[in-house]
Amino acid sequence: MSNLLDINGLNIEFPTRRGTIRAASNVSLHVNAGEVLGLVGESGAGKSTVGNAIIDLLEKPGRISAGSIKFNGEELRDKDADQMRRIRGDRIGMIFQDPQASLNPLMTIGAQLVETIEKSTEIRGRKAEQHAVELLEQVGITESVARLKSYPHQFSGGMRQRVVIALALAGDPDLVIADEPTTALDVSIQAQVINLLMDLQERLGLTYLFIAHDLSVVRHISDRVAVMYLGRIVEIADRDTLFSQPKHPYTQALLSAVPEADPELEAGRPEPLINGEIPSVRNPPSGCRFQPRCSQ
Repeated sequence: MSNLLDINGLNIEFPTRRGTIRAASNVSLHVNAGEVLGLVGESGAGKSTVGNAIIDLLEKPGRISAGSIKFNGEELRDKDADQMRRIRGDRIGMIFQDPQASLNPLMTIGAQLVETIEKSTEIRGRKAEQHAVELLEQVGITESVARLKSYPHQFSGGMRQRVVIALALAGDPDLVIADEPTTALDVSIQAQVINLLMDLQERLGLTYLFIAHDLSVVRHISDRVAVMYLGRIVEIADRDTLFSQPKHPYTQALLSAVPEADPELEAGRPEPLINGEIPSVRNPPSGCRFQPRCSQ
C-alpha cells in the first residue's frame, strides 16, 4: 500500500500573552491508501488539533511552526487558502463530532448538500440535486427526495450525523478525517454510524483518519492505531498488536481503563494503571510527558 497521507515532524503552536503553547510536538504518522488509522488519546492530547492542521482549519492564532504534511505526494503547507478550500471539499472530507454544530440551521438539508456538491465538483443544477438524493440514500436515509426539504432540527442526532457524512462524501474524497464522529450520539446509534462508516469504506474504497478516545470503537474500525499523549505520538502499531502487546505505559494504562462487558471479569480486574488528570500543555512535564502519572 502507498502512503496517502504522510506527516513528518509536525509542530503546532498557539501564541498567547503568557507565552507560546505547543499543542503538537514532532508528530509523525502516515495513512496508507485504503486503510483506517485510529488516532486515540484523552481529551487534550492534541488529536483534533492535528486533524484540523491537515486541512488548514486551525483556530487562530494557531499555526504550524515546523514539519511536513504531504497528501498524495503534494506538500499541503505549500498550498494557498484557495487551493486548500478546493482540497478540503474535493479530495479530503471532514466529519466533525457535533452534527448539530456542523449544519446550518437556517438552510434545508438539500440546499446544504447541493451547495457543497457544486463547490466540490463540476456537477450543477438538477444533476446536483439528484446527486444529493443519491448521497442521502448512500448513507441510509430513506425518503431522500422529501428529506431534501427538511431542516437539521427535523432530524434525530444519528440522522444529522448521517447527513454530515453525506456532506463529507459530496466531493468523492480520497481521504476522510473523522473527528470523534460518534461522541455526541447514544451508544446504540454509535454502533449504527460505525457500521455505516465501515460499509462505506468497503463500497467506496475510502481511507480514514479516525480520531477518537473510545478504544472499543477504535478497535472495531481501525487497521492501525496511533496513540497520542499531550501533543506527542507515543506508540503506533497494527490494531491486534497494540491491543494484545501494548509497549508504552500510557497505552497500557488506557487499555487497563477499558471496562469488561462481563460483570464477573470486570469485578476481578486489577485497578486501572492510570490516575490523575492530563497535565496542562502550557507547562508539560520534562522528559517523558507521561512520567507524573506513570505506574513504572
